[in-house]
This record gives sequence, C-alpha cells and structure tokens, in this order.
Amino acid sequence: MKKIAYLAVGLLFGIGMFKSGAASWFRIYEMFQFDSFHMYGIMGTALTLAVLATLLIKKKKINDFSGNPIVFQPKEKSIARYLIGGIFFGLGWALGGACPGPMFALVGAGFYPIIIAIVGALAGTWCYGLVKRWLPH
Repeated sequence: MKKIAYLAVGLLFGIGMFKSGAASWFRIYEMFQFDSFHMYGIMGTALTLAVLATLLIKKKKINDFSGNPIVFQPKEKSIARYLIGGIFFGLGWALGGACPGPMFALVGAGFYPIIIAIVGALAGTWCYGLVKRWLPH
C-alpha cells in the first residue's frame, strides 16, 4: 500500500513540475539569462516549504511512516565539496537542459531524448560511488 502512495505522490509531483513549467528547457534558459523570475519563484517556494517542514519535524518530533523518529544528520562544512558538487550539478543541468527533478516527468510527457540525461545522471552517481572512498572527508 505504501508503494502505491509513493507512486501517487511521485505522479502528482511530476505533473506539478511539468504543468508549472519547471521541466521546460525554455524556462531554465530564461532563469540562467536572468530574464524571468518564474523558476526562481518555484525554487524559492520549494526552499521555503522545505525549511518550514524541517522546522515542524524538529519541533513536533514527527516520525516517519514506519513510526521511526526522523533524525537530521549534520553535514560536514567545507567549501570545496559544495563548490565542486555545485559545478558538476550546474554543468549537468545546463548540458542536459533539465534539473534532475523533472527528468522523469519529461519522459512521461514524451520527451524521450531526456533518457540520455537520465543515463548520464545514473552513470555519474555510479562513478561517484566508485571514487568516494578516495575523496577527502
């Protein structure tokens, strides 16, 4: 039953991403050219909701669906890890023309060339897993 709920939430998320224009290459291009506030508004709204949800989870000590407590692990603070990761993420986003969020929504909408970007994202994640142990902690 949980899998059906996750599928339903994923479908709603994908439809929302596509209908809002977040999956549009043109909207992403506009954002990087600073020609439109549209994508910044979507991301700003998502960030605001995420911060509020995190605060609510911490304050009310909300559990996950299995009843286990949700624990937030502190992240290691280093400029290099976020700078290098951000550059790779941004390059993939710019070259692929899509953020990872709506890539599957684009497949569902019939934009099949995005499968190349999905394969590239999966290959990049796999490569990171291979070299992670040699990276500075």
